Amino acid sequence: MAGTSEQFKALVRSHASGDDAAFYSVALQVAASAARKGHNRLAADLKSAVEASRTSSPAKVTSIARPKGDVADLVIASHPTVGLKDLVLPAELAAQVTRVLTEQRQRKNLLDHGFDPAHRLLLEGPPGTGKTMTAAVLAHELALPLLTIRLDSLMSKFMGETASKLRSLFDAAEQQRAVYLFDEFDALGGDRTGNDVGEARRILNSFLVFLENSGSESLIIAATNHRSILDRALFRRFDMVLDYALPDSKQGAAVMRGRLGSLAKGVRWASLASAMDGLSHADLVRAAESAAKTAILNASTPITLDDLRAALEARKLGTLG
Repeated sequence: MAGTSEQFKALVRSHASGDDAAFYSVALQVAASAARKGHNRLAADLKSAVEASRTSSPAKVTSIARPKGDVADLVIASHPTVGLKDLVLPAELAAQVTRVLTEQRQRKNLLDHGFDPAHRLLLEGPPGTGKTMTAAVLAHELALPLLTIRLDSLMSKFMGETASKLRSLFDAAEQQRAVYLFDEFDALGGDRTGNDVGEARRILNSFLVFLENSGSESLIIAATNHRSILDRALFRRFDMVLDYALPDSKQGAAVMRGRLGSLAKGVRWASLASAMDGLSHADLVRAAESAAKTAILNASTPITLDDLRAALEARKLGTLG
């Protein structure tokens, strides 16, 4: 084939998001790839098609249905490039993520038999343990755009009209298939007691109604760092609840090794177990990057144990400080 599988995936993602510039850019990359392989006619046809599309009235590439105006600032569209192979999780949790992918990939088969694929997910656990990355991986593996909604900002900026904004987001999920990530979900789903009921309770109730009535066209993901404060009524509204935790030493080594690649050749990871203890996935990635930079700047690659240990300890002090 003239183009790589990644290029064709990128074409799909840019088309789905309505990103004309990215779509044309990838199309030209495919054309260049075709030319290098001797497919000159195909390359010329692709270039001509791109130029014709750019100069004529813009084609209506499918756009992500999302609110306009001020609330658009609260919805961030992205096209993740991280895949399942990049996600380091315990076996049970990895199996749950794989199950979601399997159901989504066979959604038509399930729907034909009267069953909805899992599409309402609650991800809970400490910061930096892979919740956001999981949403990104699901989007990438399914060739879908990722839309991230910061609920804390939505609550503070649109208090009084948050429910109507939520409705527009769920309407968008029905119109355009994507992965919708409601980040900082505890801002909405916290257990409201005492005098703190009113508007916050109405917003939560609205969200639960929208969630329960949502179709299976899109993936709706809520992520929180604070399961303990979530309203108990929330859990039964989700198809799956995925629990995240700090990595053990084996997982921690896999995270760092994945980031460092050949730079970590020969590292005895078992000797770093105590230094990795208590650090999140995100902390370990940053420590790996710091150690790599130190080794590169000192012209001492591959990375030494001392470089890694120093970076891990510095990260631990920074986390605690």
